[in-house]
Amino acid sequence: MKKGFLIVLILCGFNVFSQKKNNEKVKDTVKTEVVEVVTAYNPKIADANKLKKNPSVKLLEKTKKQPLKYTIFSVPVASTFVPKSGVVKGIDVGIKERIYDNFIAAGFGNYLSPYFETFLHKHTRFQSEFRLSVKYNASFDNVENTVLNSNYSNLGASIFYKQNERYFDWKVTLNSQRNEYNWYGITPNSLPTNTINAIDENQTYNYFNAVGKIDFLDSYIDKSCFSFSYFTDAFNSSEFLISLDTDLDIPLSFIRKNLKINTNLEYLKGEFENNYSNTNKLNYSIFTTKINPEYNNVFNGFSVKLGAKLFASFDGQNKLNNFLVYPDVKIQKEIFKESLQVYGGISGDLKTNTYKNFSEVNPFVSPTIFITQTAEKMNTFFGFNGVLNNIVSFNVSASFKNEQDKPLFLKNNSKSDGISTSANGINFRGYEYGNSFGIVYDDVKTTSVFTEISYEFSKRITLETNFQFDSFNTTSEVEAWNLPTFLGNLIAKYKNEKWYATSTILFVGDRKDVLYNENFPSNSKTLQAIPSFFDFNLNGGYLFNDKFSAFLKINNLLNNNYQRFANFEVQGFQILGGITYKFDF
Repeated sequence: MKKGFLIVLILCGFNVFSQKKNNEKVKDTVKTEVVEVVTAYNPKIADANKLKKNPSVKLLEKTKKQPLKYTIFSVPVASTFVPKSGVVKGIDVGIKERIYDNFIAAGFGNYLSPYFETFLHKHTRFQSEFRLSVKYNASFDNVENTVLNSNYSNLGASIFYKQNERYFDWKVTLNSQRNEYNWYGITPNSLPTNTINAIDENQTYNYFNAVGKIDFLDSYIDKSCFSFSYFTDAFNSSEFLISLDTDLDIPLSFIRKNLKINTNLEYLKGEFENNYSNTNKLNYSIFTTKINPEYNNVFNGFSVKLGAKLFASFDGQNKLNNFLVYPDVKIQKEIFKESLQVYGGISGDLKTNTYKNFSEVNPFVSPTIFITQTAEKMNTFFGFNGVLNNIVSFNVSASFKNEQDKPLFLKNNSKSDGISTSANGINFRGYEYGNSFGIVYDDVKTTSVFTEISYEFSKRITLETNFQFDSFNTTSEVEAWNLPTFLGNLIAKYKNEKWYATSTILFVGDRKDVLYNENFPSNSKTLQAIPSFFDFNLNGGYLFNDKFSAFLKINNLLNNNYQRFANFEVQGFQILGGITYKFDF
């Protein structure tokens, strides 16, 4: 302490001495002037002082991160849960079946029935796709108790090519069919042998169809399809159908949904060499346009479809023009989530009938029919569907339909008196012996109840059934000819790693046709009842490996000689077996 005080005292004395010395300094006689020098200052980067080291931060001991330390205090808790011993259950997912792109199947059955089918498919990922399919089945043996040939053959082929582009996908398809049938529906012992031998009962249908389709990506035009069809038979009948379907998808901001508009242009033209009563030709030409706007949305749990169908039809042959507007409304509401929903609606439609469609439903029609359109003036429906316990699904609906000019198949009267085979020097054709069907049109009101149920008994066994009851109210005709009032179907399916089988039981109720009391052109006729029938079919097979399998088809297992149409009995017990080979290119 003393040393520090002494040092301070010495410093103070030194300071006083220095000040005094400066005060005694001699003054200079030279006058002083202030000179101000002004110049621009241009700093350079080199003049800046740069930090050559990053500042270091030193943390105090208290601010350093401390390791986390924790402890758990476990307390024993009394538990009332006692696990039960059991067996570990596994899920049977089965064996994953390998899917091949191509197959060839061939077989043979009784009634001299060959069968062949092939499907060839080739595609490159994200670019193109090619497919070819051919199917042929026939029967060259006659149905029992028929006096005319009753064999048939069906050949169909289809080929398409698809290409994926950047903004759209396009596909071209070519379809072709050749089907041969016979008008064999003559009552046994109704004609003498000489007359039967003079009948040429064969009919051949030829069909060609070309389709071009474009699917646009992210465009107001959703898709567009152009189709051209040409249909002929062995009696110089011809029919061609041209149609253009375009679907528009237009966004509307004020409704926050897209408005879908389906449009259709259709032109049908055809001719028959003669009608049934004389040798005059039958021509038909119909042009139809259709616009179907449709809006879908959900309001308070209701799924609503609001739409309309607008038609303009021009019958060039009969000079008839029609402009029709029908509603297209459907409403659905979920009552119980994923279990039950109800639906209902009302709609209408205009259908263009064609010779091709008639021949597919009834191949024994005569090439002498009048072609016109059918107007479905009203179709109201109501129903409910759902799922029970994830194994039972159901659908029940009721509908009322009012149709104008509904086509009905009606048996033609025979032009032969039982002995003659010609009239006025012209031979009767093979369909003019009361063994073919014509078309009559009538306004028909139909009340229907439809029910279908599907039950998944297990992953290997499923059961499906559906039935429909119809009540017809005709305007001009006595009956709704050849329409059954009841249809039922029961399907059972089974499949495991090696075996598969499907059984089908079909029931068709009574139908009505006519019996003519006198020869053509008499209109005197009585009713002919066509009995109901059951048709029991089986279809199954065995898989040898992934590529080879054997199949077996049994039709009409009960060997019933029922009639599909009046006087047209079907083949009895039929069995056909064969082999299928699957492969990849």
